[in-house]
Amino acid sequence: MANTPTTGAPTPSTAPERHAYGSPTAPVTVTEYGDLECPHCRAAAPVLRELVDTSDGQVRLVWRHFPLFEVHPHALTAALAAEAAGEHGRFWDLHDLCFADQAHLADPDLRRHALTLGLAPDSFAGAAAQRYAPAVESDYLAGLAAGVQGTPTLFVGSTRFRGRVELAALREAVAAAGA
Repeated sequence: MANTPTTGAPTPSTAPERHAYGSPTAPVTVTEYGDLECPHCRAAAPVLRELVDTSDGQVRLVWRHFPLFEVHPHALTAALAAEAAGEHGRFWDLHDLCFADQAHLADPDLRRHALTLGLAPDSFAGAAAQRYAPAVESDYLAGLAAGVQGTPTLFVGSTRFRGRVELAALREAVAAAGA
């Protein structure tokens, strides 16, 4: 599969961008539909951060939850915990903790992550975390509408990116989106 964007694919939803990394005024947005238990998303994370960090404010990253709960048994609970962290402005911190410790995403682990972030663990797991389900479901449904089937799925602007998540290929896609 070539490392090039494709056109003609459905575009990502215009759902609220709750979790954005980078300049809010960046002219190019990379939207990632991801799963916090997905090893491929974990591998893509530092590449996407470097893309944003080295773009001089030209690129930002938006995360949308797409938990592959049939394959990753803790993906949904991790997404709910990430929403709880996001309510306190700590989404990216929990995102990083989940990727650093993907083997430990059960409820007790998510509560421990909350404590690591200095947050009250009660809303991070169990029944209390269900209040964040509508946000996760909204992202998931937007992903389905955009044709997302696996993770990570990336859109550079409104164009679906296909291929390996590599810095050079992403920079080419960003250049094309900015043209």
